[in-house]
Amino acid sequence: MFLRKFLDLGKKAAFLHLLAGCTNFKTSASQAAEEAPPSPFKDYSLRELAQEKLHHGDARFVNPFSNKEHGNMLRVLHWKLFSQNQFRSYYGQEQVVPVSIDWEPIRDHGNLSVTFVKHASVMIKDQDQYILVDPVFSEIFRFIKDFTPLEFDVQEIPRPDHVLISHGHYDHLDTRSLSSLHRDTHVISPLGYDDIFADLKMNNRTQLDWFGTFEYGRREIIFLPCDHWTMRNPIEGPNTSLWGSYILKTASGMTIYLSADTAYFDRFQEIGSEFSIDLAIINLGAYEPRWFMAGSHMNPSDTVQAFKELGAARLMVTHWGTFRLGDEPVYFPPMEIKREMEKEGLSDRLVHLNHGETLFL
Repeated sequence: MFLRKFLDLGKKAAFLHLLAGCTNFKTSASQAAEEAPPSPFKDYSLRELAQEKLHHGDARFVNPFSNKEHGNMLRVLHWKLFSQNQFRSYYGQEQVVPVSIDWEPIRDHGNLSVTFVKHASVMIKDQDQYILVDPVFSEIFRFIKDFTPLEFDVQEIPRPDHVLISHGHYDHLDTRSLSSLHRDTHVISPLGYDDIFADLKMNNRTQLDWFGTFEYGRREIIFLPCDHWTMRNPIEGPNTSLWGSYILKTASGMTIYLSADTAYFDRFQEIGSEFSIDLAIINLGAYEPRWFMAGSHMNPSDTVQAFKELGAARLMVTHWGTFRLGDEPVYFPPMEIKREMEKEGLSDRLVHLNHGETLFL
């Protein structure tokens, strides 16, 4: 029994690579740094940092916003086997909620809409164009329960004109989901990942470095830095490919910020000063326990702080409800972000979408 559990944990760590680890083996929440450490490149603006390619290392990329190391299996095992899980008693209240989407009103809507498909997957319709972000349509591994199975055939999804990939963790770059799309679909991704898309025969690609831009018509997609990491192959190790966030300047006139996975870091205000953001879509999930997750994912209070620093008009959260990747139950993030926004007097700026629901703008 122990061996089976050990092997399953090893698969989670070795194949998902969602989880932070560092060589400083702290075990209690009180020992964890709740705030991100000062950037070692704090004297550089984000653009300067990108222009100088300070995130380019020797054969792998470097996170200039953190000195944490990632992928430490000992910390994963300590978390799962020995640390106290204060949320376990809530797991019995988790429910499987199948997702259905009526695509006709979305097709008929002539302006801008955002549909929360599941996990971190959103479909953005901008007038006559569809932009699909980090598509994940089903379970990623049998040992990770899918709480939001799709009730419809994925072929019913409007064919995306562009697919945005934020990074290579398996719950964001899912080859099975991508293989259900047309091979000629235009994919916008960070640098790297050539072998994956070559295997998928998806060769219509635009690869972006930080602050790289793709323009089409009156739309503009800008790839931004964030505080995260990536890994798919434990033998290769972390960060052989890049990760990041996106700014989408729509033809409809609104600007959407897509945080992707990120820890809280000291540059949200800088992003907000450069871009006038109408809607911030921030990934909120897999944030407990903080001693383990703070280096990779923001919790609700971090998210509100980031939202305020971005100066965005409205906030929407994704990356919750589908897979329980942290200790918190899958239904906690929307409850906790609502409470945090209320505490700050920002309730009227929170947009809540359940899986399968659409915000028409």
